[in-house]
Amino acid sequence: MRSLYKRQLAMMLGIVVISFTLLSAAFMLLSYRYIIGATRDSVERNAGYISTFTASYYRQYLTLDVQDDFYNSYVASIARISDSYIIVARTDGEILCATDGSHFYTYENNYLPEGVVRTVLDQGQYSGMTNLGGIYPERRYMVALPVTTTLGQLSVAQGMVLVAGDASSLSEMWSATATIFFFSAVVVLLISVVASTLTSAYQARPLNEMAEAARKFGQGDFDVRVTGYEGRCDEISTLAEAFNAMASSLEKVESQRSEFIANVSHELKTPMTTIAGFAEGILDGTIPPERQKESLEIIVSETRRLSRLVRRMLDLSRLKALSETAVTAQETFDLTEVMSRVIASLESKITSRKLDVDVQMPDEKLLVWGDPDSVTQVCYNLLDNAAKFAAPDSTITIHIAKKDGKAVTSIRNLGATIPSDELPLLFDRFHKADSSRSMDREGVGLGLYIVKTILGNLKENISVTSEDGVTQFTFTLTLA
Repeated sequence: MRSLYKRQLAMMLGIVVISFTLLSAAFMLLSYRYIIGATRDSVERNAGYISTFTASYYRQYLTLDVQDDFYNSYVASIARISDSYIIVARTDGEILCATDGSHFYTYENNYLPEGVVRTVLDQGQYSGMTNLGGIYPERRYMVALPVTTTLGQLSVAQGMVLVAGDASSLSEMWSATATIFFFSAVVVLLISVVASTLTSAYQARPLNEMAEAARKFGQGDFDVRVTGYEGRCDEISTLAEAFNAMASSLEKVESQRSEFIANVSHELKTPMTTIAGFAEGILDGTIPPERQKESLEIIVSETRRLSRLVRRMLDLSRLKALSETAVTAQETFDLTEVMSRVIASLESKITSRKLDVDVQMPDEKLLVWGDPDSVTQVCYNLLDNAAKFAAPDSTITIHIAKKDGKAVTSIRNLGATIPSDELPLLFDRFHKADSSRSMDREGVGLGLYIVKTILGNLKENISVTSEDGVTQFTFTLTLA
């Protein structure tokens, strides 16, 4: 597996190498063009001077036997000033004179390359890099011009002048530049290695910590957190924050799962133990015949309780699946009609507990957005809960009103005050405000949780207050 350090080091070294290669190539090309251009201009200018002077010399002496001191001094001066090499030759290529300004060279029976001579005579000029067939030890930039005289309307070439620029300056510059680039590249590469090592360690440390924390999560330890990166203000700190948020969420989910299992086990164990105990008592004769009917009624009651628990859990699973896959389908319906039907369905229970219902809602239709079946279940659960815990001979108040584009519904009953520390827990699964779970033999602790889930799917809110024996649940729906 390639580590982050190796990847980053390879990337940085590649960038450095490519950058220096491109820079050196560009610099060499530009410097070459600049020096060649400057050399070409100087060589062409000097070649023109010497060609003109040599033509004048020929017209005066009618010969190219350039042994005259004045001529030699003139040519040597130009060669010395321009730091160039000058050759005077006949039209057949035989070299007559050669000098670098300090020395005169004798090239007896030496001839210029035929191609150079032919180009000068046919085209009137030759230029390019050449060593003249070995006359020069290295390639030099050369310009050759013919020495011409005019006879009437005819120009006749009497010889040729070749001026070569010294290329040693270009070689020295290239050598110096290559040395500078080489040492610069070595230094930058070393800096890149050090910087890559430090930055990779800086970036990889939190990733390694997160990987270790993830392994601990897999082993069931959800207390691990990645700390110390809050002040970085970069992607790593954002990732660490998101990782810790995920860890907290997983810890909460694990806690809820454990609590859910414990609650389900408790809710199932109690009625099942009761059913088994009374059934065994009837079978082995421990319970006398006159009490068997009462025992059977208890068995039936506990069986129905189990049925309600299973049904509520199935409803809860359906609501959770709906919230995870899609937004609940919404339509307009009359909230007052839904509440009226719920009140009618719970009439017998309300009457049996000698309760009164004070309904305060508009006489006309109150249209809202939502799922009518789900809202019916919300109203039923809240009203059923209010009737269950209301004090006998008290009044349940139902109030529906419009406020800020919402239909606000409140259901209030008079009974025991719920402690303030219990209020946030009322909407948790299997939570009951009773000190003993066995006191509420009808409930399974899922009603308010289902209410909260339904309203959450509808993007609505619900709240609860309990003071001086008055408990009130309030929820909202969006007006149509």
